[in-house]
Amino acid sequence: MNIRFRSIENLYGNPHLNFYHMDALTEGGRSFDYYYVSRNDAEHIKVRTGELRAEGVVIYALLKDDPERILLIRQYRYPVGDHIYELPAGLIEAGETAEAAAIRELREETGYRFVPVHGDEAFSRPFYMGAGFTDEACVAVFGWVEGDGSLRSLEDTESIEVLTADKAELRRILREERVSQRMAYLCMNFLTASAEAPFAFIGA
Repeated sequence: MNIRFRSIENLYGNPHLNFYHMDALTEGGRSFDYYYVSRNDAEHIKVRTGELRAEGVVIYALLKDDPERILLIRQYRYPVGDHIYELPAGLIEAGETAEAAAIRELREETGYRFVPVHGDEAFSRPFYMGAGFTDEACVAVFGWVEGDGSLRSLEDTESIEVLTADKAELRRILREERVSQRMAYLCMNFLTASAEAPFAFIGA
């Protein structure tokens, strides 16, 4: 690791998020203030551990009986004061694998049963979310959904509409609606995939 800080202080924390101040160093050795957020406590922030560990999953799920449709959610997001279109996602609980978290989160958020598809490991490793302001990393899990979506179990803080989209509707959403970056980038693959080999882009 290339350590460029003198000290780190946790300015504020709760069970969900911590706000850190770093006495950071420029490449030339000058000290300056740097602030970022993390889901990790002070012992487990990545600048200290050096681990590339995923805190969350994003779920790329196609309908098993219609691979030309992808499962989406439209969720109210408090920081932007509006609903945005997203792929289902959630946090990985202690002791869970990314696939187990995806199965649980999809059932909770959408009511569907999720069956993971395995491809090239290059596409299923953790990637950083926004390293300018957080050390959070996420894993994409790909697969099929089955069922009727009737077994949802939402918290009262969640406002989620579950929907499926074909390629024409997805293009409209990407042109006209508010969309998460993760969804936009991953759905570029859906728009170019064939129904015969919908997961070919991950080598499955």
